[in-house]
Amino acid sequence: MTSDPRLLELYHTAACHLCERAAALLAPLAAEQGWLVELIDIAGDDELEARYAVRSPVLRDPADGRELGWPFDRAAVVAACSPR
Repeated sequence: MTSDPRLLELYHTAACHLCERAAALLAPLAAEQGWLVELIDIAGDDELEARYAVRSPVLRDPADGRELGWPFDRAAVVAACSPR
């Protein structure tokens, strides 16, 4: 029996160098862990812009609502995504 991949959301904006760094850090880690990272561009969404514009990039686990704001590194992502 196989389980569905774990879904994570990365809230970002276009032309954000920190967002690009976050996505680059997450790509190999997601591949290793079997995670699916959905990139969510907050531009044009008033609610998301109000919530994340100053804090992006933000990694969010939609299963439990936990969020990890930038700056983060590999160890911080693994720790944040570990079961509690």
